[in-house]
Amino acid sequence: MKMLVSCANGAGTSLMMKLTAEKVINKLGLKVTNLHHCSLSEGKSAAFQYDVVLCPLNFIGMFDDAKAKGVTVIGLRNVLSADEMEEKIKEAGIA
Repeated sequence: MKMLVSCANGAGTSLMMKLTAEKVINKLGLKVTNLHHCSLSEGKSAAFQYDVVLCPLNFIGMFDDAKAKGVTVIGLRNVLSADEMEEKIKEAGIA
């Protein structure tokens, strides 16, 4: 599985989201071959290349095209919460 973590500028917060995602992935034993973090603008155009996209809840609409093509898009209220991320990944049926 390939996973994309996308946030506003693709620097600080998305990197911290990626680190949180790594913890959750390891805890759930998911087989993720590629975990990438980037800005929303890059993420919107690259989302089709991934199986799962994690982003802030208020930006989830930016990934509607990817969602329509079968990409699982998960919006998070607190992008740094491992508990919320784990819960949403489970709800999406990934784990």
